Formats: sequence, structure tokens, C-alpha cells
Amino acid sequence: MPGILSALREQYDTMHRKEKEIAGFILGHAARVVGMGISELAQESGSSTATISRFCKQFHFSGFTDFKVKLAAELAQPFAQQSYQDILAGNPLTSIVAAMESNHIRSIKDTTRLLDIKQLQKAIDALKNARQVDLYGVATSGLVAEDFYQKLIRVGTRSSAFSDPHMQITSASNLSAADVAIGISYSGQTSETIAALKCASEKGATTISLTKYGNNALAALADISLFTSTLEEGMRRGDMASRIAQLHVIDILFVGLVSGQFNDMVPRLEQSFNMVKKYRS
Repeated sequence: MPGILSALREQYDTMHRKEKEIAGFILGHAARVVGMGISELAQESGSSTATISRFCKQFHFSGFTDFKVKLAAELAQPFAQQSYQDILAGNPLTSIVAAMESNHIRSIKDTTRLLDIKQLQKAIDALKNARQVDLYGVATSGLVAEDFYQKLIRVGTRSSAFSDPHMQITSASNLSAADVAIGISYSGQTSETIAALKCASEKGATTISLTKYGNNALAALADISLFTSTLEEGMRRGDMASRIAQLHVIDILFVGLVSGQFNDMVPRLEQSFNMVKKYRS
């Protein structure tokens, strides 16, 4: 199951005893929890209202009400009990095409449900005012960082994308409070990306993370945390649906940025397009 419940299952073994009691009750009685008050859940799970509030905030909700609203939205999805389709031996090509379509569409839907509009707006505002935007990511996340770099450069936003850990730190060490650093990592535990974002934070830059939903080191470090769905753990899928989910968020950030500065940025888009067309010919 995507989103909230899968994140609770995934991180259950690392939780403290009281957190496990709350998570265990939610996992076993998700539909009931949607209709409960915080005091009722505290009594049923053998916890306290203060512990439940901390638990919700630990999973990036503003409070228990926010948690219930998003849990209800997840449970309302008709595909909530289905699994992402893995790569199987000897599948006919028609089945492969259908499976890829299903996985990618679902990754976008799952991620959209997890998006926090306030956090998105904060990220867009930070990008709008940034002197320099650094993008950090390795492997597949490095490709996503490169995609955002190519978008930003087309509208004249001074930016750089780095996959090399040494270059990430080198660039981050020269940032300031006028700059933005974005760390991209599906797991949120990529040590190189964490180090680069930490360095950028120490230099005063506004830091943004893009990770799978749940508790992780990169999201905990960032000033602004954005999430994709927790959707593929199997080694055979090769980061396909997760890459689509990351690109979905990047596209939202870019369109939000351009839309908010339409009269300024659209002419830049047109200019870059026309100049590339002229010199490529």
C-alpha cells in the first residue's frame, strides 16, 4: 500500500515502544482511526494524546487532524490494496506496456496525494528569490537533478547540478543565505547527498529535500521537505516508478515557479528556445 501505511510498516522496526503501539493500532484499524478523536486513539492504543501529536509531526503532519484527513484520502483510493507490478520472466510485450503504464500513473497519483501545498509554495518562493540553486543527487536521483537544472537554466535561473560528492561539497561550501540547495534521494539516506545538504545548511542556504515519504535523515535536515510515494523496494524495478514520481514533483516546482513570474520567465523560455533553434541549425 502506498503512502502513509506503507511508511508505517517500513519503519515499524526502528520505532520506539510507544510509537510501535500507535503504529500497530493504526495499521490494524486504519478505517476506524479515521473516525476517532485523538483521546479515543490514545486510550485504544495505550498511549497519550501528547505522544500521538509527536508521532504525527514525526511523520510530517501538522497534527492528528491532518493525519486523519490524509489517511482517509489514501484509504478512499480504489487501488489502495493493489501492489506495483514487478518485472516477471517471459511477460508478453503487451503486458509489459500495460504494467509500465499502470505503475507510472499510480506513482504520480500516490505522490500527488502526499504533496503538502504549503511546503510546495515555500519551495517555489525560495527558488524565486534564490541567487544560486544547487542540485545534489547521485545515480538515478542525479538524473532527476540534471533534469531540473536544464529546466531552471532555460528561464535564466543561475543553477548547477552535481552528482560527484566532492563537487557537491565544493559548491555547497560557497553558498550563502541568498542561495538554495536541493538534495534529491529516494531513500533519504544517501550519505553523499546528506553531507552536501548539511554543508549548504551550515553556510546559511535554504535547503530543500525530495525523498520518499516517511522519516529519513535528508528530510529531517532540510528546511523544506517534499515527498514522493513509497512505491518500489524490489531490486528488479530499477527505480522506474520512483524516478517518474520525482520528476512529477520537479515539474510541479518548475511550472509553479514560471506561473508565478509568467511575464518575466515565459519570454526567457521563448528566447532560449529560439536561440537554441538558431544555433543548432
